[in-house]
Amino acid sequence: MRFGIFYEHQLPRPWRADDEHLLLTQALEQVELADRLGFDYVWEVEHHFLEEYSHSSAPEVFLAAASQRTRHIRLGHGIVQLPPGFNHPARVAERVATLDLVSNGRVELGTGEASSEMELGGFGVDRPSKRAQWEEAIDVVTRLFVEEPFAGHDGEFVHMPPRNLVPKPLQKPHPPLWVACSRRETIHMAATRGIGALSFSFVEADEARAWVADYYGTIASERCLPAGFAVNANLACVLPLMCHQDEETAIERGIDGAHFFGYSLAHYYGFGTHRPGRTDIWQEFEENRDRFGFNRAVAAQMGQELGAHLAKVLRGAVGTPVQIRDLVRTYEDAGVDQLIFVSQAGRNRHEDICESLELFAQAVMPEFLDRAQGLEAAKAKRLAPAIEAALARRPPPRRVADDYAVPATPQL
Repeated sequence: MRFGIFYEHQLPRPWRADDEHLLLTQALEQVELADRLGFDYVWEVEHHFLEEYSHSSAPEVFLAAASQRTRHIRLGHGIVQLPPGFNHPARVAERVATLDLVSNGRVELGTGEASSEMELGGFGVDRPSKRAQWEEAIDVVTRLFVEEPFAGHDGEFVHMPPRNLVPKPLQKPHPPLWVACSRRETIHMAATRGIGALSFSFVEADEARAWVADYYGTIASERCLPAGFAVNANLACVLPLMCHQDEETAIERGIDGAHFFGYSLAHYYGFGTHRPGRTDIWQEFEENRDRFGFNRAVAAQMGQELGAHLAKVLRGAVGTPVQIRDLVRTYEDAGVDQLIFVSQAGRNRHEDICESLELFAQAVMPEFLDRAQGLEAAKAKRLAPAIEAALARRPPPRRVADDYAVPATPQL
């Protein structure tokens, strides 16, 4: 089991003039602390126009800043939106390669296709074809990393002539690939492409166990045809986190943030109607939370059974070290490779988040990190033949004719 922290950069209304500056400053301080404490990953989303829910529209900038304040923690794009209307594949590859160099090879490349109308409509990305756009774009991005020069692409959504990507990433053949997953079928798809599964929906350990079995069964089968030039066999799950020695204090500090995270997510991806620059999601949350299942009293009554009804009340890892340790063991037993914790949510306080991270690192993390290397080595040995076979099925890098040349000015 490895551990990560996750950022949407939530900022509930009302807003003061300096709030976004303070939000990013404190998040960088939290990442720097997590690095010193021994957390393995930080994951940063890419979202656009999602007021209050996510003020994280330029994750490459935030992760670059984090790279210079940290030494060990892995820097995860969780995720880059790959449909070309959001990001041209060449620009994705350039930014990721540069970040990999300035971070001394610490980048994890999570990808996705977006699903909110606020984002898809804002960039004019066609919803029915967004999965096909992701498929085409991830092929182009990974080939840009390894082909020298890139042999070009003439597809349905991307048209690009041969060019040589510079710089190239430090990690070879490229940083580990992941994909955002919110449903079991997406996790299955990730396995068919040899990509790590970032499960950003809140799932209980028993449900995760079924997902893990299907994921690794597919990785080991002939159905796995890698999207990149390396296989990243890992499955991660997201949970809210607020750790304190006193359960009531943990709930007081963390449950509203966890519940606002779920409510604001549903606002943009489920039931909400949004008026840009006008809708106050926090106010609606306070008025409607009980009706949508985010009841404080119910969450507080869960006691020792933190995993129970997780999807409904979003208690997650909000509790004491003993409670959280027991919960983490259930995910470890289910075969989950990484837990990614959401602490910066709603109006959770910076000081409480830092105290929680410190206590978790002191009282919960050591037991699992002590076992991690052995479990990972056993998994690598078990999957090595299947991964070798999968990579053999993947078409090799393409070549460009030796006489291909580009004149400095167009020939008329």
